[in-house]
Amino acid sequence: MNDEYIEIELEEEPIELCKLLKVLDLVEGGGQAKNLITEGYVGVNHEICTIKRKKLYSGDVLEFDGELFQLTLSEDATPAQRPVENTQSESAKSTVQETPAAPKNKRKRTKKPKVDEKTGRRPISFG
Repeated sequence: MNDEYIEIELEEEPIELCKLLKVLDLVEGGGQAKNLITEGYVGVNHEICTIKRKKLYSGDVLEFDGELFQLTLSEDATPAQRPVENTQSESAKSTVQETPAAPKNKRKRTKKPKVDEKTGRRPISFG
């Protein structure tokens, strides 16, 4: 594998992983990009990524087909705020503290008569 990075300059961030593969002409279309990501052929920050619409920011590293791409931000672009990622211990605490949601009320249906009282025929439903 080549250890040198190919620098990719972003005009705006974030950019979705599947769209980045299309923009760089590494794939023929969006469907092919999504399939390759799902099957584990794409790496982000030296880990296999199977999230099709993963948001990438400047400083991230994309690995595809044995090549490494370093994402940078152009000089005139404004940097976006990265979302804060929870660690496993924080996410475990938050799931414990959450209260379960109340079950939704089911819609009550009124039973339709099987036979019309006046005509003695069954009603017809088109929907």
